[in-house]
Amino acid sequence: MNKTKLFQIFAVATVLLTLCLSASAQDVKYNFMPGTDFTKYKTYKWVRVPNAQYPNQIMDTQIMTSIDAQLSQKGLTKNEDNPDLYVAYQASVDKETQWNSYSSGGDTWGWGRWGGGWGGMQTTTTTSQVIRVGTLSLDVYDVAAKNQVWRGEATKTLGSGKDPNKVQKNLDKAMAKLLKNYPPPAKK
Repeated sequence: MNKTKLFQIFAVATVLLTLCLSASAQDVKYNFMPGTDFTKYKTYKWVRVPNAQYPNQIMDTQIMTSIDAQLSQKGLTKNEDNPDLYVAYQASVDKETQWNSYSSGGDTWGWGRWGGGWGGMQTTTTTSQVIRVGTLSLDVYDVAAKNQVWRGEATKTLGSGKDPNKVQKNLDKAMAKLLKNYPPPAKK
């Protein structure tokens, strides 16, 4: 296995471990096919996206188990032989630049709303750092119609996930948040 491939696998595993550190800090989005009757779906089967990178076997199992628990609460059961839905997930890591500025000093003396002509010296310090942002995407497909009916995404700045129990707990919270809008809320 070459170094690039090994790094990609490590990066995906890191994303998934750390994506779930704080479910409340995640940006969660979803979309669905308008006009879809989600009440007709009762069963699902896991599928893999060709050429997608997946995390290590332990994390992969944890993610799928956590999603299984959420789908079960939504009334869906796994069926390998004749499913109504195909379910697939993917994970990715992107690098972004984060800018931080801090200003100090600059006390202003004066009168009224304009301030005066006297003031202290102000210093602003700006730093940048590259941060990793992880995204977990969950796609749901109607097997009979052969089209996508729902998609959810959870995105979070990555940290470190050292305690396996805490990682699992946070993963469960993150998947609950991700699947909160599956099936989509009924129109009012």
